Formats: sequence, C-alpha cells, structure tokens
Amino acid sequence: MNSPQANAQDIDVNKLVEDNDTGGRKPGPAVARLLLVVAVAWSLFQLWIASPLPFALGVFVLNDTESRAIHLAFAVFLAYMAYPASKRSPSSHIPLQDWVLAVVGAFCAGYLFWFYRDLATRPGMPTTLDVYAAGVGVLLLLEATRRVLGLPMVIVAAVFLIYTFVGPYMPDMLAHRGASVDRAASHFWLTTEGVFGVALGVSSGFIFLFVLFGSLLDKAGAGNYFIKSAFALLGHMRGGPAKAAVVSSAATGIISGSSIANVVTTGTFTIPLMKRVGYRGDQAGAVEVSSSVNGQIMPPVMGAAAFLMVEYVGIPYVQVMKHAFLPAIISYIALFYIVHLEALKAGMQGLPRRNPSTGTQRLLSFLLTVSGFIVLAGITYYVIGLIKSLLGEAAVPVIGVGLLVAYVALLWIGSRQPDLPIDDPNSPVFELPETGPTVKSGMHYLLAVVVLVWCLMVEQLSPALSAFWATMFMMFVMVTQKPVLGLLRGDRRMAEHFRAGLNDLVDGLATGARNMIGIGVATAAAGIIVGTVSLTGVGLVMTELVEILSGGNLMLMLVLVALISLILGMGLPTTANYIVVSTLMAPVVVELGAQSGLIVPLIAVHLFVFYFGLMADVTPPVGLASFAAAAIARHDPIKTGLTAFYYSMRTAILPFLFIFNTQLLLIGLTGPLHLIMTIGSALVAMLVFAAATQGFFLTRTRWYETIAMLLVCFTLFRPGFWMDMLHPPFDEIKGEAMAQAIEQAPANTGKRVWVEGMNLEGRDVRKGVLLPLGPEGDVKTRLAHSGLTVMNDGDALMVVATKFGSTAEKLGIEQSFRITALEVPAERPAKEWFYVPALMLLALVILLQRRRIRREQTTSGAVA
Repeated sequence: MNSPQANAQDIDVNKLVEDNDTGGRKPGPAVARLLLVVAVAWSLFQLWIASPLPFALGVFVLNDTESRAIHLAFAVFLAYMAYPASKRSPSSHIPLQDWVLAVVGAFCAGYLFWFYRDLATRPGMPTTLDVYAAGVGVLLLLEATRRVLGLPMVIVAAVFLIYTFVGPYMPDMLAHRGASVDRAASHFWLTTEGVFGVALGVSSGFIFLFVLFGSLLDKAGAGNYFIKSAFALLGHMRGGPAKAAVVSSAATGIISGSSIANVVTTGTFTIPLMKRVGYRGDQAGAVEVSSSVNGQIMPPVMGAAAFLMVEYVGIPYVQVMKHAFLPAIISYIALFYIVHLEALKAGMQGLPRRNPSTGTQRLLSFLLTVSGFIVLAGITYYVIGLIKSLLGEAAVPVIGVGLLVAYVALLWIGSRQPDLPIDDPNSPVFELPETGPTVKSGMHYLLAVVVLVWCLMVEQLSPALSAFWATMFMMFVMVTQKPVLGLLRGDRRMAEHFRAGLNDLVDGLATGARNMIGIGVATAAAGIIVGTVSLTGVGLVMTELVEILSGGNLMLMLVLVALISLILGMGLPTTANYIVVSTLMAPVVVELGAQSGLIVPLIAVHLFVFYFGLMADVTPPVGLASFAAAAIARHDPIKTGLTAFYYSMRTAILPFLFIFNTQLLLIGLTGPLHLIMTIGSALVAMLVFAAATQGFFLTRTRWYETIAMLLVCFTLFRPGFWMDMLHPPFDEIKGEAMAQAIEQAPANTGKRVWVEGMNLEGRDVRKGVLLPLGPEGDVKTRLAHSGLTVMNDGDALMVVATKFGSTAEKLGIEQSFRITALEVPAERPAKEWFYVPALMLLALVILLQRRRIRREQTTSGAVA
C-alpha cells in the first residue's frame, strides 16, 4: 500500500497546477494554434468592452447582458477544449464529442447575445427553443464546471437546482411551491437572476482584467523579480527562506487569483530551501500554504472577491480595499513572526550573503531605500497634481511623457545590473543574491502597479477602467522592455528582441484567458445557487436552521456560520467560494445578529464569511493548496494541511474580532491618534496570539503564561468587552430626540436604530440595523438615502415603503415596520483604558521569561 508521503512524491506539481488552472491538454499544432487564437480573442474582447473605444467610435457597443453571454461562451468553449473529461481521456488530441460539446455549449451560453432582441420582446414567455437552450446550457455548464473545478462545485449547484423542482415534496421547514420547467428555464438562463447575474457580470466586467493584468505582469518577469527580491532582502535572517516565502507570496498573491498557483509559483523555490535550513517538510509546506492562501485576503484583488463585494455590499471599491487592509496586513505580520519563532525554537541560522555587511549598514541601506521611495512618491504626487492644475485636460499627454521617461530611466538602471540568476534550491551550496542589484534590476515592473493604484486611488476611475489602463501599460512594457534593455546594453538585435516581446505578449494574453476559464464557469455555476435562493426563498431556511441550532446564542450562531462557510467552501475556487457563502450565510449573520443586538456594517459580515470560506483551501481533506505544497515538500499532505491550519489560526480568529470591533476594519475611527492606537494594539495583539499558540515568546512559555498572553490578546483586540460589563456602550432615545439626532448627524454617516413589526411570513421581528444617512436634511430626506419612506407614528417612525434593491431592503426592513428607538454612544470612559492593564500583564510575562532565561544561562554556565 502506498503511503501518503509516497503519493505526494509521485505528483508532478507543475502538471497539477496546469490541470487545475489552465487545462492539461496538449493537442497538435493546428488545434493548439486555434486554442491560442480563441484565448487571445477572449482577452482582446474583454479589453475592448472595458475601454472607452466602443462608445467613442460607436462600434460593437454591448450592454452588460450581451457582454456576460459572450464572456461565458468563451469560457465554456475553452473549458471543453482544454480540459479532458477524465484522467483516461486523451490529452494529445481533442475527441469529436468534445468539439461538439464545446460548440453547443458556446451556442447556449451565447444565446442571450444571439437572440437578445427577440427575448426582450417576450419576457417570462419562453419558446420551446428557449427552454431547450436553457436546459442544455445548464447541463453543459455543470459538466464544464466538473471538468475545470471538480465535483464539489457541481454537487452544490446540482443540489440547489434539484431543490427548485422538489420543493412541494420536502419537509415543512424546507418546503416551497416549486417551479415549472418553463419558469426555471427563464429564471436561470434567460434573465439576469441566475447564471447571467451579478457574479458573472463581475467576472466579465472586473475580474478578467485583473487576472489578465497579473498574468502579463508574471509573464514579463515580475513574479521572479518579487521572489528574488524577497530572498535578497530577508534570506540572511533566522529562517530566512521561510520569511522570504511569506513576503514573496504576499507580493504574488496580490496579483494572483489562485491559491494553488501561488503555492507552486513561489513554493517550488521556497519549500526546498526552508527544508535545507531546518524546517520539517510539513512546516515548510504549511508556511507556503498559509502565506499563499493569505494572498486571497490581501487587497487590491483579494482573489477577485473584492469586486464581488462592491456589488453585493454596495460600497465603492476603494472602501472595500480600506476595510480589508488592516486584517490582511496583521495576519501576514503574524505569520512572519510565527516563522521567526519556529526558527528560534529550532536554533536555525540565515543563509550566507555573497558580500557580508554589518547590521548597521543593512539598516541604513534599508532606511535610505524606503525614504527614497517615499520622497519619490511625494514628489511624483505633487508634481502631477501641479501639472493637472496648470494644464487641465492637456495634462494627460504631459503625464504620459513623464511616465515614459521614468520607464526608460528605470530600464537604464536595470540594464546596469546583471540578469537575475535562476538558482537551484536543491543545490548543495546556496548564496543569497546581492540586494542592491537584485532590487534595481526590475523596478520598472512597479510602474504598472503604480499606474493601477494611481487610477484607482487618485483619479478614482472605476476598477475596470483602472485595470484597463494598467493592462495597456503592461502590454507596452512587454513589447518594449527587451528591445530597450538590449539597446542600453549595446545589443543591436532589435528585431529579434521585439519579436520575443510580442511572443511574450501573445503568450500572456492567452495565459490570462486560460486562467479565467475556471473563474468564468465558477461564477456562472454559482449563479444557479443565487438564482435558487431568489426563486425559492431558501435563504430564510438557512436562517431558521442556524437559529434553531444556536438556540439564540450569538457566539454559537457565529461559530455555526463559520463551520458551514468552511464546509461550503471546500473544493471551490475563491470567487465561487465567496459567492456561495455570501449568498447563503451573510444574510444569516445579518438577520440573527440584528435580533441579538449585533449591529455591524455589511462589509464586516461579508468579510467574516469570506475568511472562513477561504480556510477550506487550507483544511484537509479537500485543501488543494496544502496538497500541492505537500507534493513539493515530499511530505504527508494531511499533516501538511493540519500544520497549515494551525499556522492559519491567526486568520481564523480575526473575523470574530472585527465582527465585535469594527475599528479593525478602520470603521468608526475619530482621528489620527485613534488610527495609530487601533493599528498598534491590533499588531501587538496578533503577535502575542502567535506567540501564545506557538508556545514560545522570549523562551518556551509555561501554561499560565499562555493563558495570560491570550487574555492580553483578547483585551487589546476587544477592549469594549470589559467596558461593556461596567456600562452599556449605547443609550436608547425615542420620539423627538430620535428625530433630532438623525437630523443633526454628520453628512453621509450611519445611525444604529431598532425596528419592529410583522414580516411577510407573519413573524414578529425586533432587530437592530445600521442605517446609512445621506447628506444633511430633515428626517425623511436622510432616511430616503437608505431607501426608506417614513411618516410619524407617535414616538416612532412608520415605514411607508422600502425601495427595491436599497440598503434598507438588504437589511430586511419591510413596509409597515416601525423605527422605535435610536442608539447613541453612552457617556463613559474610553474603552482603550483597558489597554493599560493588558500591557502591564504582558510586561509581567516578559519579566518572568527574562528572569527564567537569565537563570537558565547561569545554570548552564555553572555546569560548563
């Protein structure tokens, strides 16, 4: 019988990633060229619809529904062409049946595009052809999903699809009226309520461009540059390869939408090196898995889930990035610290530098580099701002010339450096690359990221348009970097370098499209789940189920939601994972939490379920990222997954903490000092938690020190828990005082209110919600911003109407509900005062451990 270790060793990890992300087929030259043309055409189509050109030229202008149909047609066609039906299917050629399935699947997927005008004239009245196209389309979509993503996603979608038809035969709690074939076909395939809904729209409108941008960046050499730079900067430290793995995985995770691709991209280099300096196989794999999966929670892309949150939560993209930033950063810093503690426990040393330097020299060099970047960024920001104020619309070409000059200057700096070597991590001797030349060799790649961030944050363009301009700049870089570098180095083979750049560009366009096959079919298949929820009302069933199991206990409810999100996320890619958990579990937290007085912004709820859905990428037995890392480490995949889950505990506690303390999401901060205190306390708390769970701080911890450190961690993360015991955080006001508080609230803020009434199911409801208020005005004007029309009703406000699709509707406020009370912050000492006893307790632990270290050193010295 083969052991798990042997099974892991026999796996070709590059083939695993190829099969998982881009398909494992290698057909003959003619078919390969056809697939290349189709993939490049898909990328060019997505760039076209994202650009201003269709509207400027009035050519091939498509609405969202038509774009989604073409997007899915490309994805389904490539899914059947690139992915074999099974392991026994031929990979050297494409069987005739797959050609037929690919063409029929693409036709059904593009049905809304081919017959858009006809369908618009008969909504809700499908013809026989419509029904057949929808039925065949759903079946072929599920088969494409099985080929690309495996059975878990198909099983989940199929269960929901079957539930649509068997509602009348289900137990009372799960029963519903059911749906006819015509109605289901119309709902799932011929409207934007199901497959062609918001999720596929986000895949078509935003996600593709960011995946393409990341693919081009990696194909240009930026991925290798990030990895080598991380090693040059960090490899000399204790456990240096592991620390470099954390940083390089963070860098590549920002541009990658795939946990498994991230593991293999960096892991083939980092995992063997981690083992060489003393990490066990499961530890080396677990570090890579934890850091790679964490790339999916790291803004600005977050595994493409950030763009879905924009649509589902209803806040700007920049706000999503702001809220997600601090938890992701402190989670990475804590993983970095865990790696350091493991190195300390094992007595590891760093790798040797080629030219050793003192700590002071390295610190000075680092500070000069950082300060240089800050000064350069400041100069760039203010110079561009001055140019825009002086030249107005004419500033764009001037800024473009400046960007071109910066690009050539950075290439000139890079041309003075040697090419980055390709090191063998399994070689008996390994020297770190020199820091200066390594960092300088690829700084021009950072300009593409600067263009993206500038368009998003400064110009405040839409995510799609920002990604379009960044991608166009990256295409320019790919075509020109080799000829310009050759010219600067005295190599006159311009035509040869130019052709190589064009080949890289075409390859990058094709790879970006093939990386999108999984996301395209996943978001479409997830649309079946979303459509079932809207058609049958099964979301209410999930709420009732969790409510019954939790017995009304708030913490138990959150734990149940976390576990269900973890189970639902098993085997699903990041985007499909988020769609499923946010559709099914986010409303549960909102509804049951509101009834228990847990009033939190919707973004906190969505991040909560997203984090736990992602933990499925780590957790055995389905965690593919752990499986790939174990294959590289040649270790037991189950043990690697368990170790990775242990390292990821710091990520698992964060959602519980920011649900109760939304300041961790940078919500509700009152000024710069409050921001500094929030970041500082969160960072210290997470480091203390990492030390407590690792059983090592300054030295090995005793059980009572571990308990004390966990108490410190909890207090720093949630100081309000102790203050709430002394005094409730809010006071309730009613009547005229409530109206005045709403009118006097600052513009575009939110207020915590309690609503009561009987819902459409005939149940009495009393819950708290956080209502956003618009610009200044009277009560009715400000509440109308959230979608409510109200009238006075004694000491309360009666809801006359709730606007469809508004924030108020998403919060579950229905017509005839009454707003009975408003919560205002209570007059009490700041909760941050509890930082003082927490830090004193931490100081006591440090004192105890220092004394123990001195005593052990004295004892060992006496023995010697």
